[in-house]
Amino acid sequence: MSALAYLGGKKISKYDPGTIFDWPIVNKAMEQSIVNVLRERKMSNWDITLEFEKEFARWHGVRYALGHNTGTASLHSAMFGVGLGCGDELICPSITYWASCLQALSLRATVKFVDIDPDTLCIDPSLLEKQISPRTKAVMVVHYAGMPADMDRIMEICRRKKVAVIEDCSHAHGALYKGKIVGSFGDAAGFSIMTGKSFSCGEGGMLITNEREIYERAVAFGFYERHGSDLTIDYLKSGMGLPWGGYKYRMNQFTSALGLVQMKKYPGEMKEVDDAMNYFCDLLEGIPGLKPHRPKKGSGTTKGGWYCSLIHYIPEQLGGLSVTTFCEAVRAEGGACSPGCNRPLHMHPLFHNIDVYREGKPTRIAHIAEDIREKPEDCPVAAKIGTRVFSVGRFNSIKKNIIKDQANTFRKVAENYKDLLAHDKGNPPELGGWNLSFR
Repeated sequence: MSALAYLGGKKISKYDPGTIFDWPIVNKAMEQSIVNVLRERKMSNWDITLEFEKEFARWHGVRYALGHNTGTASLHSAMFGVGLGCGDELICPSITYWASCLQALSLRATVKFVDIDPDTLCIDPSLLEKQISPRTKAVMVVHYAGMPADMDRIMEICRRKKVAVIEDCSHAHGALYKGKIVGSFGDAAGFSIMTGKSFSCGEGGMLITNEREIYERAVAFGFYERHGSDLTIDYLKSGMGLPWGGYKYRMNQFTSALGLVQMKKYPGEMKEVDDAMNYFCDLLEGIPGLKPHRPKKGSGTTKGGWYCSLIHYIPEQLGGLSVTTFCEAVRAEGGACSPGCNRPLHMHPLFHNIDVYREGKPTRIAHIAEDIREKPEDCPVAAKIGTRVFSVGRFNSIKKNIIKDQANTFRKVAENYKDLLAHDKGNPPELGGWNLSFR
């Protein structure tokens, strides 16, 4: 009989993980902040939100921040802020949550997808320049699974091509690229701060920028109640009083009150998580078939709070064993993991044949003359990445006995992979999900 628990053996895990994967970490100050807002009946005011915006902008070293009700809204406002409109293109990596790009269709713009770098899992700079066309207005740079994208190369290309850069930092709160915080490189950035995110405030989003016009356009788009105090540009002032986008995007003050508490405690939590996850990844180094998805040590680049922690899976080193069966075997040993990641957006029907606004042709190409719809093979890394990664739990503290215990489950399965080959049922046709947000 095999030693693997998946095949009837005894599982190797000795410790109950307890609360080590729980997130966010809730304290009395968070609870009291909610009670205060409730008792003062300030849920829909914006005095606390203004304070949160100020602190968030200071954290990122930028001039402006604008609190939204979701991360999706913050990115929508960023698109409008940089001037994305009818007939324009937004370039986006195929592997990301849909909110990195789908809002562009409501602005009568289109989305062009670019493949990802197989190591970072972020947009591949070597493919980006050739995809920029005269229609390209902006590039959406997603710091996917907490890994900062190659901002040096991306910014050089986009500045030379005079294309705006929006950073989607929803996975990477507090992450650094060569010592500089993500979100501070591009023309604008958007953050989700929903429950599962590293910087978690329940539900909400934040836009940041150094450009006054981008900030004011975002205010005009979905913050009608702040027009009077925030709009100084003449063409925007002429439309004061109504939200230009027809949206009501303000942040509720339960969220902003939680955000102010999180601002104080998140740096310490982020360091604890970073230490714990790097310790875990150190234990995985050298195990056949596994390669931690993390920045090079000493590079000044970090993953912040390690949202959606991934491990590269190399089936060739394990006899072709599917990632699905590998993860099932690890879970049988007591380990925490799940195969796949976000499914490639360039393959979804919404970006191919759906007429959302009844314009007589697929919405994605309704306002451009050229058919830019990709085939699956146009983004080959994205098309297959679900079979080559798996997610793992995010340790909220550096309890070495539990972390070692978890690492042992992966080591045991990898070292006994041959026993699984005859029982491997393979991967399903698709791994991951369209709506996967790694909550």
